[in-house]
Amino acid sequence: MKLSFFGAVREVTGSCHFLTACGKNIYIDCGMEQSADKKTPNIFPIAAYNVDYVFLTHAHIDHSGRLPLLEKEGFKGKIFSTNSTFDLSNIMLRDSAHIQEFEAEWENRKGKRAGKDLINPLYTMQDAENVLKRFIPCEYGEIIEVSEGLKIRFTDIGHLLGSACIEVWATENETTKKIVFSGDIGNINQPLIKDPSYVDKADYVVIESTYGNRVHNPPPDYADALSSIIKRTFNRGGNVIIPSFAVGRTQEVLYYIRQIKQRKMIKGYDDFPVYVDSPLAIEATNIFNKNRQDYDQEAEQLIKKHINPIGFNSLRLSVTSEDSKQINFTNEPKVIISASGMCDAGRIKHHLKHNLWRKESTVIFVGYQANGTLGRILLDGAKKVKIMGEDIKVQAEIVRLEGLSAHADKFGLTAWLDAFSDTPSRIFIVHGSEEASLSLKNELEGRYEANITVPYYGEGYDLLQDKLQDEKIVLPEASRSRQEKENPAFNRLLSVSNKLIEVIMNSKNLPPKKLSRLTSQIESIISKWER
Repeated sequence: MKLSFFGAVREVTGSCHFLTACGKNIYIDCGMEQSADKKTPNIFPIAAYNVDYVFLTHAHIDHSGRLPLLEKEGFKGKIFSTNSTFDLSNIMLRDSAHIQEFEAEWENRKGKRAGKDLINPLYTMQDAENVLKRFIPCEYGEIIEVSEGLKIRFTDIGHLLGSACIEVWATENETTKKIVFSGDIGNINQPLIKDPSYVDKADYVVIESTYGNRVHNPPPDYADALSSIIKRTFNRGGNVIIPSFAVGRTQEVLYYIRQIKQRKMIKGYDDFPVYVDSPLAIEATNIFNKNRQDYDQEAEQLIKKHINPIGFNSLRLSVTSEDSKQINFTNEPKVIISASGMCDAGRIKHHLKHNLWRKESTVIFVGYQANGTLGRILLDGAKKVKIMGEDIKVQAEIVRLEGLSAHADKFGLTAWLDAFSDTPSRIFIVHGSEEASLSLKNELEGRYEANITVPYYGEGYDLLQDKLQDEKIVLPEASRSRQEKENPAFNRLLSVSNKLIEVIMNSKNLPPKKLSRLTSQIESIISKWER
């Protein structure tokens, strides 16, 4: 019984853990790395056709985004998730596939002019559609017997609609070990979704650490803060532009705007129009409306009163590109919610182009803006930006609405761990920058009598003996760039290195003579190509 780590270790994105138990090979999450400087290549440590199951904590692409790639490479197993996670994955994986195909087409148009080889998308829409057929949607709280000796249960973790921590019971030779994967632990008091649920016992815990070194500020009254910004913008005759992540954050913003309208907080503009201009956000909103069984108590009470928590009369959904274009042809003050949340792609760029130069308009940022993105550039005070090849003077008011976060802070993470009645024998810290993970490690070492581990890529732990079994894998520096996307030959080399690692892992019990011969052959190749 072994647990290995192949993603989101000492970094935030690309969650991918590998459990070998009860004769089965299991991925817990299969996420795509989304940082600009990729640290891990898009190859799998175990051949896809040898993987039996995937247990998926939630639908965000940094946890689910490589599932179509797994399918493309030969996966024939089953994927277990909650019902809402399946519904959201259905739209998010298709959207991701569309992006992969579009980016490959765009690169090939440029490459053709430069005489470069054509590249293939990481995966296609067909790969996404095929892998979606492998999902087995599950209810929260239900113990599911996956195979002989292997059981799981999904528990609401309050990060996103359908998000879960996953409890895994694995029994080998009459010895049972319980491993709990936290997934992304949600912040408390978020609209619509429930606070994180607690788990009672575990032998091992794998916990995220996105904000393992941070404490959230006390939240403001978001409806009050948002209404104040909207009112002063409308009084100037301007529009309010809200770049927003399509899944999760857009629905939160709609919740607060519904409160504003219900409480008539913007006098003189009671029926102001609100446009959601993102096909993905519209689909996600429909899924939120469909899966109300996962709502929190406050949202349930609204539904009992026949109030849609994220709907109102003046909400207008812009599905087609023609719908989107028409938004900027009306003079009435309006709120426009559009993606992408960091302003680097999508319809939001058109709305920024039409409004950034207007002193009377306002852009409200409601989510994280990574370094180098247009959103961060605007927040940092740029006076001029280039959008779709055109220089745009920035004269609109730029506002950041603080405090909206779907991740627990340091105190939220420790509160979740405190709920275990018995301290786990080992706690693995993942899904955080190295600084955040090590900071949380220091915090936990002062609280619990447990082994606290921040694993490295490739490390594998024997869960029956509670000890390190496989050392970390040092990745080649070249894989820390975007070279794999731009160089198909290098990508093939990385795939071969994947098979080599598998050969090495399977050679542990070979006779010393054969091990020595294998080592010599590998050393010979290294010496030949070392520079």
